[in-house]
Amino acid sequence: MAALRPGAVALAGAAAEGADVTYGELAALTEHTAATLDSMFAADRPLALAAAAKTPASIALILACLATGRPLLVISADLGEATASTLLRRAGAQALATVTGDRTVWTRLPAAAEAPAAVPGDTALILTTSGSTGVPKLVPLTAAALDAFTAWAGSCFGLDGDSRVLNHAPLNFDLCLLDVWATLRHGGRVLPVDPARAADGGYLARLVREGRPHVVQGVPLLFRLLAEAGEDTCSDDVRHVLLTGDHLARAVRRQLPRLFPRARLHNVYGCTETNDSMLHSFAPAEEAEAEVLPLGEPVPGTLIAVLDGDRDVTGPGSGELIVSTPFQTPGYLAEPAGSERFLRRDGRTWYRTGDLVERGADGRLRLVGRTDFQVKVRGVRVNVEEVERVLAGCPGVGESAVVALPDPEAGVVLHAFVRPSSDEVTGLKLRTLCAARLNRVAIPSRFHLIAGPLPVGPTGKVDRRRLQEHVT
Repeated sequence: MAALRPGAVALAGAAAEGADVTYGELAALTEHTAATLDSMFAADRPLALAAAAKTPASIALILACLATGRPLLVISADLGEATASTLLRRAGAQALATVTGDRTVWTRLPAAAEAPAAVPGDTALILTTSGSTGVPKLVPLTAAALDAFTAWAGSCFGLDGDSRVLNHAPLNFDLCLLDVWATLRHGGRVLPVDPARAADGGYLARLVREGRPHVVQGVPLLFRLLAEAGEDTCSDDVRHVLLTGDHLARAVRRQLPRLFPRARLHNVYGCTETNDSMLHSFAPAEEAEAEVLPLGEPVPGTLIAVLDGDRDVTGPGSGELIVSTPFQTPGYLAEPAGSERFLRRDGRTWYRTGDLVERGADGRLRLVGRTDFQVKVRGVRVNVEEVERVLAGCPGVGESAVVALPDPEAGVVLHAFVRPSSDEVTGLKLRTLCAARLNRVAIPSRFHLIAGPLPVGPTGKVDRRRLQEHVT
């Protein structure tokens, strides 16, 4: 694209002073960065980037590594020092880059006492899982997987030289594979969201309205913020809205036609290990009343199966979803404890997602919850995500989350955290709603009404461990 249309905008308002960056400028910066890397670092160990601001320098650094075949670990700049050090050591990173504006500072890292795990051949990027259940795992993605994914994304969502794509996710998040890298591959314009303002609904609404993106992808946090911003219409230009990352509450989903009146909506299912696996495309009216959206059909080249133990569930029933995609990682890096997630069958590598799904009589799969979000309360198995969906359906509830905490008498009790968007929401009202729709043991023992937003992690998902600390 830099050779064909050097004056075309690659990054909209991405420079520190808010200026657009053209493909010619980005290509020149990428070439300069690649030459700098060659002069400073050996090619036999990965480099690392602490992803914070989405500056041209940070984008060019990633592009330089992709172009020269240098594996690059991209981690959240918000990770704790101990966690970040663990990930850098496990990946065998030789240096860590921190980018501020147009300035890149490199910190050389000592070689670990123990030999790091070998990085699989053809590795391009090393991403991390969210770490919601422990230290994040390292997820290497090959150049072939990135090539296959960006080709599919461009074809599926019509990305070309005239496309404008909003990028809300941080650079260390797998959503950037579409928002940034697929967009640039197909010559489109990336509209980066300032990470420091990613939770500012008014700013986001203005960016969408004035930037006029054709594609908007985001986790539920983005759409909740846009819905609460009070704008009559965000943009008539949006053609595709991608819902991903987690269950989007029905109350927010009902606002999407107002925000994006001409958009086709897509429920995207995937994870860092496999990237997008399934897609359910629908018109706004189709699923406005559905409690849980279908996962949809496998994307081209993807196989899916549902396992109940070792038995394949081929008809109506429930079990764990396993997938095999053209975009997936070959396995976790330096994490033998996670190897059980990957299994071989039918000559392919499959990934056990840990997601419980149910296949209805209509053949559609719907997400039930996570295997690691199931707890036993007084001997009865409870899925806390089901409780959260009930709370989210209560009028006047802005956000909700449920955590299980040890109790000396009951063993485990549930605590519900709710951010009301109306003064009508009370603990009694929430308890009454739960009593009408849930098994008695699934009714939270305590309802905590929170004035501000619930704490979230780097990927925008609720940080349940911080909620637990609120109680303990």
